[in-house]
Amino acid sequence: MSRAPTLVGLLVALLAGAAGPAMAAPALVADLSRDQIEITTSFTGTRLLLFGATDGPGDVIVVVRGPNRQEIVRQKERIAGIWVNRRPVTFDGVPGYYFQASTKKLNEVTSDAVLKSLKIGPERLSLPVAAGTSREDAKGYRAALIRLKRDQKLYNAPAAPIRFVGGRLFRTELLFPANVPTGAYTAEIHLFRGGKQVSVTKKELSVRKAGIEAAIFNFAHENAASYGIVAIVVALFAGWLGGAIFRRA
Repeated sequence: MSRAPTLVGLLVALLAGAAGPAMAAPALVADLSRDQIEITTSFTGTRLLLFGATDGPGDVIVVVRGPNRQEIVRQKERIAGIWVNRRPVTFDGVPGYYFQASTKKLNEVTSDAVLKSLKIGPERLSLPVAAGTSREDAKGYRAALIRLKRDQKLYNAPAAPIRFVGGRLFRTELLFPANVPTGAYTAEIHLFRGGKQVSVTKKELSVRKAGIEAAIFNFAHENAASYGIVAIVVALFAGWLGGAIFRRA
C-alpha cells in the first residue's frame, strides 16, 4: 500500500509548525512506506522505509517488534565425554522479530534506566521464565536466546542508523529476512531531548502469507485431518514413483 499521502501530511505538518503557535505541529510524526508484507513462495526478505519529521532538534530511536511467542531454549553439556541436553528453559512473550535503529548509540541518547523502562534493546526485554529456574540459569539462557535470534537475522545489533535530512525529516530502513514470522508487528518511534523522552508514536504492521503458500497454510490449519491424509498420500506416491524410476534405471 502506497503511503504517499502521509509523506505529504508530514510536509504539511512542518509548514504548519513554521506558520506559528496557532498552527503548532506535533513534536513527532512518522509512518511506514507500507503497512503489510506478503510472504509468497519466492519471498527472500524485504526492506521497508520508516520516515518522519520532528518539530525541532532531538534524537530518534525506532523499535519494531512482534509477534510474541513462547520459546524453548536447550543447552548441551558434556558429561563423561558424551554431549547431553540440559533441562530446557521456557521463555514467554518473546518477540519473534526485534529491530532497533537510532540517530546515535543508545547510551548516548538516554540512560540505561530509561532504555530498560522502555524495553529498548533485546537485552533489556522482560522475558519471564518458568518457575524453578535460577536467576543465573535464566541469565545464561536468555543470552543464548538473543544470540540465536541474532544468528537467524531476526534481531539486529548494534542499532541501525537513522539519518536526518534537512534537520527535521528523518528516515531509516527496516530489514525483514526470509524467515520473518507471520503476525502483527508494532513500530515505536521515540523522540528524545536532553536524555528525556518527549514524544512517542506507534505504527502497526502485518506480515502474512499470500498466494499458494497462504492457501496451503490455511488448509493445513482449518482441515488438519484432511491435510494429514493428503500429506501421507503424497509421501506414499513420491516413494512409489522413486522406486519405479530406480527399478527402470
